Amino acid sequence: MKLGSLFLESISTGIITPEEMDWITSNQVNFTRIEEATALKLGRLLDRGLVQIGCRLLVNKF
Repeated sequence: MKLGSLFLESISTGIITPEEMDWITSNQVNFTRIEEATALKLGRLLDRGLVQIGCRLLVNKF
């Protein structure tokens, strides 16, 4: 999993899953400075209520 793609998925859907939050917290010691800034931005979006912790439903695309 890459933090950049996780960030984009979270802001496009408005949802971050508990498993993704767990991944961020367990891997933050290995983040680059850019990834640290991205994680902080995601945290600020959570604090403002623009991203919610929840479940994403998969939708079949025909």
